[in-house]
Amino acid sequence: MAAPYLTLEDVIEHEIEIKRSRFVCAIAPAISEEAARRFVAERRRLYGDATHNCSAYVIGGDRLVQKADDDGEPGGTAGTPMLETLLRRGLGDVAAVVTRYFGGVKLGAGGLVRAYGSSVGKTLDLASPIEMVPATIMSVTVDHVLAGRLENDLRISPYEVREVVYGAEVGFRIAVREADLAAFPGWVATLTAGRAEVGTGETVYLRSA
Repeated sequence: MAAPYLTLEDVIEHEIEIKRSRFVCAIAPAISEEAARRFVAERRRLYGDATHNCSAYVIGGDRLVQKADDDGEPGGTAGTPMLETLLRRGLGDVAAVVTRYFGGVKLGAGGLVRAYGSSVGKTLDLASPIEMVPATIMSVTVDHVLAGRLENDLRISPYEVREVVYGAEVGFRIAVREADLAAFPGWVATLTAGRAEVGTGETVYLRSA
């Protein structure tokens, strides 16, 4: 079953210093793996003089796409703790990059794990995540005579109109939050005197109402 997750609306950045090494963390919303890769590449260009630019991202409410990159740090000491912090905080559709400027003091494997995980964690502490909840795309088909009123009522309802297609009949694609699914067919039936066809489609995510 699909579950809610948290994401960000804007890029957030924070810097910490540990034993003279600077760790600059930036976390951004990323709705696709391509967007995540672009963000990572952008940070690497911006901080091309840094010792390391380590990254992690989680894509999708189902967290099916997960990637961590140590960028030259010892294996598993940078990208992995960054990724684990994102997952532990319930984040999805986000990308994180931690830029390190080496300060001359080696931290050891354990110290690196703590530093990179803490850098992401402290940055998230400054964020105001938004909750994304599961929704289902519902299709509604009605005669033209009923379409105008139905569309007007949909536009002021909690339901999100994704598409309206005019043909022999009028078809709507509407995203309905999981909590509203049971009531939706009855709501449509009341507005259309039972003269609408209602179907069920794929799962998507919407901001929590």
